[in-house]
Amino acid sequence: MSPALLFDLDGTLLKSDPLHVAVFIDLFAERGREIDEAFYMREIHGRHNLDIFAELFPDADPQEMSDAKEAALRERLGTEAEPMPGLVDLLDRADAMGWPRAVVTNAPRDNAEAMLSAIGLRDRFEVLIIGDECERGKPDPAPYRAAMAALGVDAAQSIAFEDSPSGVKAAQAAGALTIGLRSSLDDAALRRAGADASIADFADPTLPGLIARRDTTQGARTA
Repeated sequence: MSPALLFDLDGTLLKSDPLHVAVFIDLFAERGREIDEAFYMREIHGRHNLDIFAELFPDADPQEMSDAKEAALRERLGTEAEPMPGLVDLLDRADAMGWPRAVVTNAPRDNAEAMLSAIGLRDRFEVLIIGDECERGKPDPAPYRAAMAALGVDAAQSIAFEDSPSGVKAAQAAGALTIGLRSSLDDAALRRAGADASIADFADPTLPGLIARRDTTQGARTA
């Protein structure tokens, strides 16, 4: 049984949190509210836009605010960005080994496509699952279950890479081995959310051993 690799996008395939922080700071400032990075991490990180804006701006149209926020994010992103360290090497290994993979994100489709294109990796993923296009988004497990179904794999094969508590909870509830990326949170915070382990990035020397937990073909190859 080969592993299947399921990747969150924001903060996992690229370090996008600084972009989100800047956009949210500007958006709140336009409405007379001052926030900082700590507020973003505490109140916003990993949540749905519509939930955020409905709670924090109850008199505004949450969809309109969400659309404005995402357009501003795409503008800040531009057309080129760096993928997370070690990601390309991991995808090369997945190609060589025939490991299926998917992106599983709460980002809107336009943003997901823009981010994957900016890091030059859109064609490296067979499946792109968008939380808003599922019955429910993260932290519900529905997006991860949709990715497993699309790839034709089960939870026992699946490894999920996540950077937020809501994403970690979704992956765990779907039964995937869940590895946290320490792009924004530390190991303790990711494990509190339910991560089985954490890595600094995809070049982390502990990653091969973690993947081996789901790669039951490894023994056959080395025997």
